[in-house]
Amino acid sequence: MEKYDLLICGAGAAGMTAGVYGGRARLKTLILEKGVVGGTAYSTRELANYPGFYAEDVSGPFLMKQMAKHAERFGTKIIKENVIELDLEGDTKVVKCKKGREYGAKALILAFGTEPRLLGIPGEKELRGSGVSYCATCDAENFEGDIVAVVGNGDAALEEAMFIAKFAEKVIIIVIHDEGIVDCNKVSAEKAFKHPKLEFVWNTTLAEIKGDEEVESIVMRNLKTGENTERKVGGVFFYVGLVPQTACVKDKLEMNRQGYIITNEKMETSVPGVYAVGDCREKYLRQVVTAAGDGATAAVAAEKYLEEVEEYEDMLQEDKKILLGFWSPLSQLSIEALSRSEQIIAEYEDAAKLYKIDLSRKQMLAYKYEIKEPASFVLLSKNAVIDTLHASNPDTLEATLRTWLA
Repeated sequence: MEKYDLLICGAGAAGMTAGVYGGRARLKTLILEKGVVGGTAYSTRELANYPGFYAEDVSGPFLMKQMAKHAERFGTKIIKENVIELDLEGDTKVVKCKKGREYGAKALILAFGTEPRLLGIPGEKELRGSGVSYCATCDAENFEGDIVAVVGNGDAALEEAMFIAKFAEKVIIIVIHDEGIVDCNKVSAEKAFKHPKLEFVWNTTLAEIKGDEEVESIVMRNLKTGENTERKVGGVFFYVGLVPQTACVKDKLEMNRQGYIITNEKMETSVPGVYAVGDCREKYLRQVVTAAGDGATAAVAAEKYLEEVEEYEDMLQEDKKILLGFWSPLSQLSIEALSRSEQIIAEYEDAAKLYKIDLSRKQMLAYKYEIKEPASFVLLSKNAVIDTLHASNPDTLEATLRTWLA
């Protein structure tokens, strides 16, 4: 098993930004990616809202390639691997891949991303790759001079419809809402409404895709009248939502009902040393810029976590008894208790050593020893827990500590 300091699963904007920060922190960093480096952003033709590129067009492929170069410049490795299983139980997290290789690291960042949601309508599965597509960048040029349908009305749907229109004769956009209502930003909506090649069909869903070996026509159903209308088209592009690719960590991490991984503001998951970033985590906005922010945050948090792990491993080499004192600058009780414990431990310096742990900055050992509040102490001897104590009473604290250390 190849071992690294920091292992990142997924090479989208979030994963590669984490790779940049991990490499710059001098961590031995590896990114695993099963598909095209760049993730979902790689299939976006135009990134008009990425900061710093307002004055010039920037495509998804261009920006993602630059991010990959940036990460590799700082020593981060990017390897093509399909992650199929993860073991998150031990101190070393193990990632198992389809080709049989295994990789281990003490800190793991999950940047799995999402996949397009399937509607499951007749013809969708059967004709996927034969006129049914989920990526305009990949397939739009195959529909030169055709009539093409787009299902969806969000940012991706309208922006990709305008890109498809560069090749297609006409693009039919199927919208479930009343006329004039779309779920995308106003700038894209205004451009789309004015576009001469775009035709909006309102209050409508796609009922069926027809064709023998390739897409030949679609059946649309009006939601208000129930009437079905068949139109000849050469292709259908779907933009109806995303599904997080988190199946391999189901029941291993805390997730919401939709399968998105739940994290805190540091991108920490319910398992210490494991972080989730980008589109696969529960969040308000899924954009390249927010994914990059997630990656930076997680990598810095992972760096601090690895420092805690290193300190802990060094601490275990001590021949003396170890007293862990958990405190917080927001708890006066813990400050007073820590000060008193320092005075007592000084009397037993040959037999014991005090390690102070600020719970406002470090959580690894608190999780390991199930410490819920400051002003708590854990006594260790040869890596075994002898006792724990919450210092609610100064007199009790002193008596207990002297008994422990005697």
